[in-house]
Amino acid sequence: DSIGTDGDYKYNTFLSDGTFTPSADGYVEYLVIGGGGGASGISSSTPGGGGGGAGAYRTGYLAVTADTAYSITVGDGGSGGAQSGASEGGSSIFSTITSLGGGEGGHYGGPSSNAGSNAMASGGGAAFVHGSPAGTGGTYGNDGGSISNQGAGGGGGAGTAGETGQASGHGSNGGDGLSSSITGSAVTRAGGGGGGAGYNISSGGASTGGSGGGGAGGAAGGNDGTAGTANTGGGGGGGSGSTGAVSSVGAAGGSGIVITKE
Repeated sequence: DSIGTDGDYKYNTFLSDGTFTPSADGYVEYLVIGGGGGASGISSSTPGGGGGGAGAYRTGYLAVTADTAYSITVGDGGSGGAQSGASEGGSSIFSTITSLGGGEGGHYGGPSSNAGSNAMASGGGAAFVHGSPAGTGGTYGNDGGSISNQGAGGGGGAGTAGETGQASGHGSNGGDGLSSSITGSAVTRAGGGGGGAGYNISSGGASTGGSGGGGAGGAAGGNDGTAGTANTGGGGGGGSGSTGAVSSVGAAGGSGIVITKE
């Protein structure tokens, strides 16, 4: 955690749980981002996993009282997994402001394989399975991307939805995040994770995570996804499919962040 200045203003950056105590009555500006959703990979001979959705992205102003301690919680990124085991991200909290974690990416399988949805954050990307929908985003995020020809969908970002899997079987890119200048410099956070490539292509097919810390999806051949960047709320990248006895692992989402400015 750190304290910095922007002209006449002071900002506090919380990378982990802590306490914020304002120096005066009034309003503080805040940025609160939940942890990014994790992504899944594959067991042998199955399509790739969907990318994790970004954590909810909330910014605004909150009335505070001088010398009062306000609790800060920074959400963990969701866990990654093999063909299953991915989880949604954890919530970040500043006083009465809660940003939920992003939805987990979908994986190949039955009804439980559906990508995670979140009415207040971004949804995870879909994986190839008949009838498997992408995760639905909400007020502070966007939808995950759908599947196409075994290419998994990208996770939704704070700024844009995850892309739909490409007809070539390549994984799709995660949705882009949003930029904030609360610390005086513009920084983009809360990008969605990229979807893993399908097993019906022999090479290439790696997807990119959305701008703002989204992890990349694995290229063809049973390659692992890349984790979302810590303290951005970015979603994890999905592992790719393979035709042989090769497994891949989807990556964890990035942890969230809380910034206050007075």
